[in-house]
Amino acid sequence: MKIDRNRSFLLLVDVQERLVPAMAEAESLLANAAILLKAATRLGIPLLASEQYPKGLGPTVSALAALLPPDSIQQKTAFSCADDPALIARIPGLARPQAVICGIETHVCVLQTALDLVAGGYRCFVVRDACSSRKQASIDAALARMVQAGITIVTTEMVLFEWLRDATVPEFREVSALIR
Repeated sequence: MKIDRNRSFLLLVDVQERLVPAMAEAESLLANAAILLKAATRLGIPLLASEQYPKGLGPTVSALAALLPPDSIQQKTAFSCADDPALIARIPGLARPQAVICGIETHVCVLQTALDLVAGGYRCFVVRDACSSRKQASIDAALARMVQAGITIVTTEMVLFEWLRDATVPEFREVSALIR
């Protein structure tokens, strides 16, 4: 199944100031998350973001927070976004059955969120090059578990070109320029 820009939303999970420096491939994570946020904004795809206990872990990295719409960030203490009543209450109102998920950590909050959303009837796409954990082994184990649960692993470029679908759409030049 392809990702459909009219049926999907983007969820940025816990990309916070005190967490990012400990992540594997942190620069790539930040760059690809920014590309996804910019493309989603340009294409009119709804954006949501979570912050895990920001008192201790800090806010969303400022470069990404600046790309998010007002009131799109939900603070939480549960590891899964789906276990936070305020955050999960926002998702049905989007009326979009596909969740494109990126963030940290792959083996904790991203994994638990994706598993719960799939259990809730959503089709989940986890963006491998826009997710990270402290250790590669944790990333690998989480991705394998996601695949077993029916979650599709994708890359940033896969998401962009599936959202675009055709080189003749008006947004093609602007969105494709994000990856050059």
